[in-house]
Amino acid sequence: MSISQCLVKCVDALYIPVVRRFISRELFGYGLCGGANMLLDTLWYFLLYHYVVCERFINLGIVVMSPHIASLCLVFPITFITGFWLNRNVAFRVTHLRTQKQLFRYALSVVGSIVINYLCMKLFVELFNIWPTPSKMLTTVISVIYSFLVARYFTFVDDSKKSM
Repeated sequence: MSISQCLVKCVDALYIPVVRRFISRELFGYGLCGGANMLLDTLWYFLLYHYVVCERFINLGIVVMSPHIASLCLVFPITFITGFWLNRNVAFRVTHLRTQKQLFRYALSVVGSIVINYLCMKLFVELFNIWPTPSKMLTTVISVIYSFLVARYFTFVDDSKKSM
């Protein structure tokens, strides 16, 4: 049994009847995969910040990166790949499409999420004068909704069913 099949079985086991009444299997799987990727992101960030970057500024010649930004840059490719893999193989399971096509679509959706996060934070904090932490919470909700809809209807959509 492959890792993805094992994870799908775990998601299905957790998808109990009480949960089924409120959310679809796809949304449930997306939530679990997103939560797992967020935990992995936090763990990798901690390890990279403390043991690779060693809490020091990184001089790249033309720019000096603060330790938290350097760690963010190092962890991004890791969680980008794990997020893509989890969504493709566990949450949406549309694997007959070309991986390159899905990866490109996923990259576009991630860029969209980054833009939404930036714009929402600027809007809520600087224009609406909402405190940063509640602004981040609201921004996260908006970003997660956007990400799910883009994943469901663009990134991992079954192109063969579109033409029917």
